[in-house]
Amino acid sequence: MALDELNTRIALLLTSIEDKPEDMHELHELIRQKLAQLKAMGLPLPADMVELEKKLDADLNPPQA
Repeated sequence: MALDELNTRIALLLTSIEDKPEDMHELHELIRQKLAQLKAMGLPLPADMVELEKKLDADLNPPQA
């Protein structure tokens, strides 16, 4: 899969999160898969995508008290 196509799919996923926040967990997993595909292709991960993944992790897995 070409880098441009992966970037487009990631952008669509981000739009989906905005449109349907109730599906955030599923969309988060899809974003993680797309980032893994970039990694598997030996391409550097975009810093903003890595930061987004960290934020989604924090939102979906808040620290336990």
